Amino acid sequence: MDEQLNHAPCGYFSLSGEGHLHSVNLTLLDMLGYGGSELTDRHIEAILSVTNKLFFHTYFYPYIRLYGHVKEMYLSLRTKDGRELPVLMNGVRQERGGEVFIDCVVLEMNKRIEHEKDILRTKTQLEALYQATHEANLRLEQLHAEYEEKQQELLRLNERLETLASTDPLTGLRNRRFFQERLLFETEQYGRTQRPFSLLILDIDHFKSINDTYGHPVGDLVLASLADLLRSNSGPDDVAARYGGEEFVLILPGAGRDDAMCAAERYRSGVEAAAWEGLRITISIGVSTISPGDTDAALVNKADHALYASKSGGRNRVTHADGT
Repeated sequence: MDEQLNHAPCGYFSLSGEGHLHSVNLTLLDMLGYGGSELTDRHIEAILSVTNKLFFHTYFYPYIRLYGHVKEMYLSLRTKDGRELPVLMNGVRQERGGEVFIDCVVLEMNKRIEHEKDILRTKTQLEALYQATHEANLRLEQLHAEYEEKQQELLRLNERLETLASTDPLTGLRNRRFFQERLLFETEQYGRTQRPFSLLILDIDHFKSINDTYGHPVGDLVLASLADLLRSNSGPDDVAARYGGEEFVLILPGAGRDDAMCAAERYRSGVEAAAWEGLRITISIGVSTISPGDTDAALVNKADHALYASKSGGRNRVTHADGT
């Protein structure tokens, strides 16, 4: 304990969260007739009378837990020889090193008659005070439970809103916004770890003719069915998203050039072999693999050029940005 605090002109003690005396200054020890470490680790009740024990537990503890401090509390401390010492006490609840402590300062009262009057008034009000405190605690518990319930409801709502904000409503895949955020994340992570990844851009061949011939409801059904196929064939870490119109994108974390080309061919052949209610549906795919110096925009641009090469090369094929 700081030497100045130890010899301060007022008594000082610190309580643990369980009510044990953690430290007591010399001034208070002298006031109570104790010496050395006689009070250290003893419970506060060791220096309280029966009446003051009840007062301490029904007023001091509830009040300081609710407001964090108690000012001008009148009570009597019991000295070593059994006398009652009237004091005026202030307390504050603080946290140090992850533990809660209650620091208290006490001043010996000189006006004993006024103190006794306060004690008498307090005794007559004690039952009502206890009942009010009990009811207040019950209300606080109820409010806390309601607060927790509202918090959980808000978290669920925020999670749902976040999902809706990042999901394409027609296909159920991630939307373009989510894809762009994830692509930027993967690109930045590559800059830190050099862990490769690849990007696939898929486009349904002759999709306009499907809409023109069979109508947009059929076109929407084709988009939703393709999304299901992509979702079922994607790995747990892959990100499949609708890029816009009949274009879809896939981010393949950890996939180098060869793995990405194999995955792209698997998607292409899976679409070609799928049953489409009498329709013939194929896709063209452009692939790009991250390399030093690439930005997220550059990676999209390279995959887009590769997709154009697949389209101009006859469609229903896979092309990598490196020209193969």
